[in-house]
Amino acid sequence: MFSHVMVGANDIEASKKFYDKVMGVLGADEGRLFPNLTGQKRYFYFLEGMTFCISEPIDNQPATSGNGSTIGFNIKDEAMGDEWHKVGVENGGVSIEDPPGIRQYDEIKIYLAYLRDPSGNKLCAIKRL
Repeated sequence: MFSHVMVGANDIEASKKFYDKVMGVLGADEGRLFPNLTGQKRYFYFLEGMTFCISEPIDNQPATSGNGSTIGFNIKDEAMGDEWHKVGVENGGVSIEDPPGIRQYDEIKIYLAYLRDPSGNKLCAIKRL
């Protein structure tokens, strides 16, 4: 359904450092630089036919996070989620909501770990159990 997800970054190099690490835990290579035709830096991460991108805003205004928005990343298991969260915090991310772990909602059981990236975007590592 989706071709890519792109989020804005206020400090593109700090965001790249963060995403190189958290996307690396998921199996992606370091971000590849593809400058926009108008000069803004963009780093792309490719994994299993999916693309995630961080970009300096094209309008040269500050990047802002969407209130109520979350980007979810599938993980293989709880250990990968714990590592993703730990690496994210070590590289400029902020742990938010409950600590990483299993949540039970009626018959639905899932593992969740939440972070905010250096620009405030809300991210989630998820494994449906």
